[in-house]
Amino acid sequence: MDSPVADDYLKAIYHHTEWQDSPITPSQLAAVLGLAPSSVTEMVKKLAAQGLVTHRPYGPVSLTPAGRHRAAGVIRRHRLIETWLVREFAYSWDEVHDEAEVLEHSLSDRLLEGIDERLGRPRFDPHGDAIPDADGSVHREPFVLLAEASIGHAGRVLRVSDRDPELLRALVENGIDVGHELEVLSDDVVRADGTEVALPTGASSSVWLTR
Repeated sequence: MDSPVADDYLKAIYHHTEWQDSPITPSQLAAVLGLAPSSVTEMVKKLAAQGLVTHRPYGPVSLTPAGRHRAAGVIRRHRLIETWLVREFAYSWDEVHDEAEVLEHSLSDRLLEGIDERLGRPRFDPHGDAIPDADGSVHREPFVLLAEASIGHAGRVLRVSDRDPELLRALVENGIDVGHELEVLSDDVVRADGTEVALPTGASSSVWLTR
């Protein structure tokens, strides 16, 4: 099964466990993809038959080694394209996700390799997400979600979720960006590069720091 639809499922499953350990349930997968649970159940069965996921009735869905390798390949494409758009075409980090969703299915492997080489083989995309190597391996520092960081914790912003473009813009306006230093002062206030700022709504569950 080689289709953009299957790739979207594999990406969603991969994303779910990228920054936390709990496997995704069919209902969570349906919510992420915006599909009816019955449609998700049918596709999960097809993916399982292809050896790409493991799943038991009413249980979570996990990628097999083959499924993880394929998902990493698609995610590699997506994140390289996002990085390319930001560096070469002056896109802002809140604009690239939808463009990459379209382009990831149309670029040839040769062009993707050329983009990777031109960019200097980056390890992270503009949001701080790791770009898998060609073999599917990733390199990431130990991390903690901002919402779970203790008062007084100080660390560098490793990653910001790209789910909400409006939140991305609000974070930048407050000096919170990948690579910037944060110190947790309270549940809703941080010091960003030395300046005390109130966190925008939703920020604590969308920002990851070095542990």
